[in-house]
Amino acid sequence: MSSARSLIVLLATVAGVGTTASLGRWQLNRAAEKTALHDTMQARAQLPPLGNEGLACTDTTLQGELQRPVRLRGRWLEGRTVWLDNRAMAGRAGLLVLAPFQLAPEQGGAAISGAGGASSRCAAVVLVQRGWVPRNFMDRTQVAPVPTPDGIVELEGRLVLPPSRLMELGQPASQAQGRIRQNVDPAALSAEWGVALRPGSIQQTADEQPPPSGGTGLVREWWQPASDVGRHKAYAAQWFGLAALMAGLYLWFQWLRPRRG
Repeated sequence: MSSARSLIVLLATVAGVGTTASLGRWQLNRAAEKTALHDTMQARAQLPPLGNEGLACTDTTLQGELQRPVRLRGRWLEGRTVWLDNRAMAGRAGLLVLAPFQLAPEQGGAAISGAGGASSRCAAVVLVQRGWVPRNFMDRTQVAPVPTPDGIVELEGRLVLPPSRLMELGQPASQAQGRIRQNVDPAALSAEWGVALRPGSIQQTADEQPPPSGGTGLVREWWQPASDVGRHKAYAAQWFGLAALMAGLYLWFQWLRPRRG
């Protein structure tokens, strides 16, 4: 083999091994980050639950309280429930049920203000991820009714970020959309509902108390931060294996085999 061709093969092998090894290290770093995040979230989950007065009022305080348990008192705002489409839970396709929850004023919640109104106090309404329902594949415009109790109830859950956004084609409608949606923006919901929302959202972990007659039937098998660490480690093993394979093939064809011949 000519020296020029040998050099090209060497450079290609070095580039390939370097790239795949870097990807393997990146996957290991992702696994370590998620493990550290899981440990932090687990520690926060053991803290006493936040009440109406302790719930985060700003984005800054929200970051330090994510995954904290909450125990809130208030009432559901009627006629404002929305369903997020294409949300999987327990390996099944379905819809995520979202609704606004007004904190009881006597527990520290401020009066509801309009989306454009200024207030020095905390907003009195928080977005709640109530749970998940299966998709009606016979009629995709239909959603399962979710019982909603009237009056003051106690709500348990944990403080999280709003639901993640999924890819969607085209520009989202600027005006109020239907009850089934692909994505939601908290600021747009605030304007649509005519209320100010606190930052973040609540993932409800059990039916409210007192519960509606017969329960809600909602599934609440929420994703945990470190639930896919094994996937990152498996990807890392694949990348490192590919790097070792390329290095081994180079040694065999460029060094060992020619010398045996």
